[in-house]
Amino acid sequence: MRILKYILLLILLALVGITVYVATQKGDFEVSKSSVIKTPRTTVFDYINDFKNWETFGSWIKKDSELKFNYNSKTIGAGAKSFWKSSANEGDIKTYFVKENDSIAQKVNFNGTTALLSWTFKDTIGGTKVTVHSKGKMDILTKITTFFKGGINSILGDTYEKSLRNLDKTLNYEMKTYSIKVNGIVQRSSGFCLKQTVSCHIKNVSKNIKILMSRMVRFSTKNKIVLAGKPFVLYNRYDIPNDFATISVCIPVRQKIFISPESDVASGEIIAFTCLKTTLVGDYSHTKEAWSKAQKYIVDNGLKQNFAGNYTEVYVKTIDDVKQPSKWITEIYIPVFPKVEAPKPLLVNAPPKTQPVELPPTIVTPTETP
Repeated sequence: MRILKYILLLILLALVGITVYVATQKGDFEVSKSSVIKTPRTTVFDYINDFKNWETFGSWIKKDSELKFNYNSKTIGAGAKSFWKSSANEGDIKTYFVKENDSIAQKVNFNGTTALLSWTFKDTIGGTKVTVHSKGKMDILTKITTFFKGGINSILGDTYEKSLRNLDKTLNYEMKTYSIKVNGIVQRSSGFCLKQTVSCHIKNVSKNIKILMSRMVRFSTKNKIVLAGKPFVLYNRYDIPNDFATISVCIPVRQKIFISPESDVASGEIIAFTCLKTTLVGDYSHTKEAWSKAQKYIVDNGLKQNFAGNYTEVYVKTIDDVKQPSKWITEIYIPVFPKVEAPKPLLVNAPPKTQPVELPPTIVTPTETP
């Protein structure tokens, strides 16, 4: 028994000694990992730049099934912020610098450990070289716990490698899996909406839609406004030669709501119109192809666009409904004039065969009205 006590005492002293040793070591760390993602740089940058996408590739997230994320109204670009919490982990991350399609700089707090996190994106053979780099300082508890798990550099290095592999797999499948269907002529019903309008360069339309959509949804939640359908975008102007667009991001409501003139949110009315409906199932990067197929259908079927109508995209299923981009649903509505069908020729009742008669002249079918 006495020998056993000595052994236990020695083990305890060893643990205390190791703990003291680890606690007195510097808590600074610096880790960097790179990987080639087989996806164009713009797509990779946009995906990482939106915190709502991180749940699809972050390996540390997949290890903690209890982890729940919350987001600010802004999840994209400088000023975007995300929070997470579970019974074992909590923290937050904020983006403070963004250079379009080139780099992202962020500040992270994870269970008391703070770090600067950066992403860089470079074109390379086969896709995009993505480098993730972190530099920070651990608290005492983190120094001790990570020491017995191989050290912070090993833990973070493994985490970054797995996350980059997940990112490559996600983008390779999710971005390339999609379908487009031209549904045909439908009627868009009238109603009311709340909207926020912005003018920008055409290349910034997609980014502004995401930003304003998040704001409008948060506005409705904060003010306890019941939606009458899915959010949508009105293309008020889309001037390709001058690289200029004006869009309104809208949420449908059950009745007209009066908004104070000082607010950047306005009240609007949805006008009923005849339109061609097209459905895209997949990531928004395929929206341009969906619009092109719809335009081709209009030409091939002799339809005429009603330029006075509302060119609309309805976001039936988004990242807030399902994380996988391949399952997002977007409906496109192009206003057209109803196609006037030619009247059918009048049927002439044939007289009895015993009474030969002369048939009337052929009825001329009127030309189609524009």
